[in-house]
Order: sequence, then C-alpha cells, then structure tokens
Amino acid sequence: MLNITTFLDANALRLDKDVFYCPERELKYNSREILGIVSELGRKLKDLGIGRGDRVLIYLKSSPEYLFSMFALWRIGAISIPTNRVYKKNEIEYMVKNSEARLIITDEEGTEVAEEIGISSYVPEDIEKYRDAEILPAETTDWDELCQLQYTSGTTGRPKGSMLTHGNWFTSIHNECDVLTLKQNDVYLGIYPMAHVGLSWGISALRAGALYIMMERYQIDKYLELIENEGVTVLAGMPPVIHTLTNLDNSYVSKLDTVREIISGGGPIHKKIWKKFTEEYSIPIINAYGLSETIVIGTGTVIRPEDYIAADRFESVGHPVCFSECKIVDENDPYITLDHYENGEIALRGPAVAKGYWNMERESRESFLPEGWFLTGDIGYIDEDNRLFITDRKKDMIVMSGWKIYPTEVEETLIHYPSVEDIAVFSIPDCHRGELPVAAVIWKDNEDKEGLLDFARENLAGYKVPREIYSTKELPRVNGWKLLRKELINMFAPDKIEK
Repeated sequence: MLNITTFLDANALRLDKDVFYCPERELKYNSREILGIVSELGRKLKDLGIGRGDRVLIYLKSSPEYLFSMFALWRIGAISIPTNRVYKKNEIEYMVKNSEARLIITDEEGTEVAEEIGISSYVPEDIEKYRDAEILPAETTDWDELCQLQYTSGTTGRPKGSMLTHGNWFTSIHNECDVLTLKQNDVYLGIYPMAHVGLSWGISALRAGALYIMMERYQIDKYLELIENEGVTVLAGMPPVIHTLTNLDNSYVSKLDTVREIISGGGPIHKKIWKKFTEEYSIPIINAYGLSETIVIGTGTVIRPEDYIAADRFESVGHPVCFSECKIVDENDPYITLDHYENGEIALRGPAVAKGYWNMERESRESFLPEGWFLTGDIGYIDEDNRLFITDRKKDMIVMSGWKIYPTEVEETLIHYPSVEDIAVFSIPDCHRGELPVAAVIWKDNEDKEGLLDFARENLAGYKVPREIYSTKELPRVNGWKLLRKELINMFAPDKIEK
C-alpha cells in the first residue's frame, strides 16, 4: 500500500515525542496526535462527499489546520490544491475552474470568497479535540496516483497546476531526509508558506521524527528567538533571509550556535552574500535547486556540507540528488545535449518529476518530454565535475540586436559596487534593438547612478551595461523573495510598454 501519509502510522507506533510545534499558539503534537486529527478531518471530508480523485483547495493561513487538512486529503485519496491567503478572489476562481475543484477548506473569512465563486466550503474547527480520535485507515493508492496540484506562481504566464503524485512525494521526502541527514534529535525551523512546495522540508522533518517548528509568519526577531530558545539544528533560510543575517550585528552570531546547516532555494544567492555568511557564521548553506514540478529537490541538485571543500566559488547549486539526472540542452532544440560549460536550458529527470500540467496539454508537451526529461525554463551550465551552475531563467533572457544578456550575470557583477544594496536587471522594449537592459537599484546610502554605470562599463562587455538606472526603495517579489521581473517595467517604465 502506497499512501504518503502512512509514515505517520509508522512514527505513531515507535515514537513518543513531540514532532510538530506551532509557537504562535503554543501547540505541540506527537505523531499519534497528528494521525488522530488527520483521521477525523478525513472522515468529515468523506461525509461531505469528498473521495478518491476529488480536487479540494486549501485556502488557509499557515497553521496546524493547513498541514493536517493536506494530510487528510491525501489520507482519503483526494487531491489537495494548496493556495495562499494573499491570493485574491479572481486568482482563487481561476484555480477552482481550472482544477474543477469540489470544495474549499478555509476559515470563516474565506467562506465569503467561496460563496462569491459559487463553491462549497469547509471550516476545520476545534481540531484539538481530535487528538485521540480513532485512526482512519489510509486509502490504498498507486505510485502514479495524484495527491496534489501545485500551481506555479504565474510569473511566466497563467498559473499551471503541476500534477504531483504519492510517488513524487515519497521520493522528495526520501531525498530531503538524505540531504539534511535528519535525525530524531534534530530541530527544524520552517518559514516557507504552507502553500509553497518548500513545505516539503517540514514534512521531511516529520518523517524523520525530528521536531518541526512552524512559523506562521516570518519575523527576524522571533526567528532568532526561536533558534536560540529551541536549539534549532536545521534552519530554513531563502536568499533574503540569509542576506539579512549577514547584515546583523556580530552579537547575533551566537544565537545560531546550535545550527549545523541552513537551507536556501527559490532564487539565486549572490555569491558575495553566500561567502560572507559562511565566513561569519561557519554554517554551510544547503543551496538547493528544484521547482514546483519536482517538489523542491525530489528531482534536482544540491550543495551538501561535505561539498564545501570544492564549492568555494559560492556559485553552484551542486550535484543531482539520489535518483535524479541533470543535463543542459539547446534552448531551441531540447533534443540536442550541450557539452560542459555551454549555456543552455536545464533539464531534469527523475521519479519526483510531475506528470504534467492539469488541463494544459500544450504546455505539458512543451515542458515534459516523452523520455521523462522536464525542461525547467532555467538557463545554466555543468562544469567538468558535473556541478550545475544557474545563469538565469530562459524567459528572463534579454535579446538586444541578437546579443543574449542574462540578467543574473549582470546583477552578480553590479552588486559588488559599494553603493548598491540590491539590484534587479530587466528589459524594456526598443523598436530598433528589440530589447534594452536596464536596472532598478536599492541604494545603501547615497544614489550614485553615474558611478555604477562607470563600474559596469569597467566590468562588463558593452552590450551588457544597463542603458538606464532606476532608483527604488523596494523590488517586487513573491512572498518577499522570488523576483517578479515582469512587474519591474510596470513600476519604472510603463511608457515603454508596447501597446
């Protein structure tokens, strides 16, 4: 019997310790208590007519109710659709219609959205009284049976529902436990929103019998307090968080004394920041590469602590994890495999790759090849040691008069200019050259556009130098970390948008 939730059954029999902690509500759960709540929620969903193969949206804030509702859907063979409470009605309505969902699991406030859309809702209330509920046997499922539709952010077009299976999740959890070498005495602090596939790190901690501490909302002061007070050993980071940590006063370094590794993913770490963090904290960054379509590193690559001797360039996202393959293919012909150091599109293959996109046959054919390779849309190269380096996103690439410009490459250079706090390179349309590279900059103190341009001219080929510098106090990001390049032109150069 393959049902991803059955790890709860195994842990409930052998472990008598807390494995899940919600500090905002001072709630702790052991594996048996989680299984009890999940079982009762599963029964209530079945009473509402939800069964095997039915799609159900979860529209809650990060919370125990969110996690347990997801497990309950998987338990009964239904398909979860994680969504974020920051989504507006039209975004939820799109996913409901695209997925043909039958129900929304939400809170009292969210029921209004459900009513406006015209879909039934369920509010999980008083879950604490279900801790000792009778265990509901897990529905028997197959390796390729769907358990989740993970919608992409939509930064490159309309959101697409990645079809993830019980087998995909089994692989992902195995690989994450392996990469982090998770043990029962570990303490993992998670900050990824539960609608994000980064939740898989927390589920992996539960699988290992470690303690998963869930932050409902990330705040640096509370983050540091939990690390110190709870003896956190494995820490979720993300590039902006790591950047913040490097800029803290030295007195804060001791608060991370118990941390043996920190996870980063979802976007590139500027090598200057990566190196600075390593030097200040002596904590290896687990720089992981994966996507919604691969459940983070279910099929992907990673830098492990033991890789640091050879990873001193602070640029690579490492080698493929267990069961995974990685290659670089021609951007225009994915059936042409490129040699070492040649830039092209990154392709991944392995048992955690999604089955395609729900109700999107054309998009599925374009990204999921018959031989099992998934075209990521990211650009990179592989060195002679078979380490992967990410250059940029394929769709973010700027083409000016035939010249190809990769924004991340330009950003990695210009971030070194002393006056620059953060920078984003993007394109604006040009009737003669197609596109022109420009940059939005957050300054540390004083604005210094001419100085930055001189620095760019000194360190970059002429065609890569931004044609314009825009000053800003903030860059548009999803959940505070993934850069929304397509929003930049609306912010800084709306008059350049072609009508």
